[in-house]
Amino acid sequence: MISTFKKIVCMALSCISFLSAPAHAFMEQDVDKHAQAQKRLTGTWTLTAAPEIRADGSRGETFGSNPKGLLIIDESGRYSLQIYKSSRSKFAEGDKRKGTEAEYRAAALDTSSHYGRCFIDAERNVLVFRIEHASFPNWDGTEQARQFELKGDELSYRVPASASGNGTTAISYWKRSR
Repeated sequence: MISTFKKIVCMALSCISFLSAPAHAFMEQDVDKHAQAQKRLTGTWTLTAAPEIRADGSRGETFGSNPKGLLIIDESGRYSLQIYKSSRSKFAEGDKRKGTEAEYRAAALDTSSHYGRCFIDAERNVLVFRIEHASFPNWDGTEQARQFELKGDELSYRVPASASGNGTTAISYWKRSR
């Protein structure tokens, strides 16, 4: 009877050892997959286009036909993003504290910037921005998941309509700077 008991214990321990090894291997694969995805994002990206699809289905270009922008992502996922309308009017007084209502409005609407952390959520296949601070204060402290494509040195993503507050879906196209 003792030998039967020993056999059962040995079999149980063997099963536990067998099952725990693959679980560990899967966890390593998940970490590896995340690291590989993050590595693909790392770098300096230049904006190439920023069209939008309005709630009524029409298309537009809030930042003009030749927008300017820079997205920098480091190895740990820290990022800084700026998008500007290609041609922006200067303040008439030359002092940002003495701008008119129209000048302030244009300055706010012709710029989009935010920083924080970003990563690819491989399970949901989305690019996630954990926004610490943004030029649009309603985005401060938010997390936004965006549909994206990353092919070689080209990245594009869609800012969901819910994030704009007006039903507009913005699309950003970026090219990796070399």
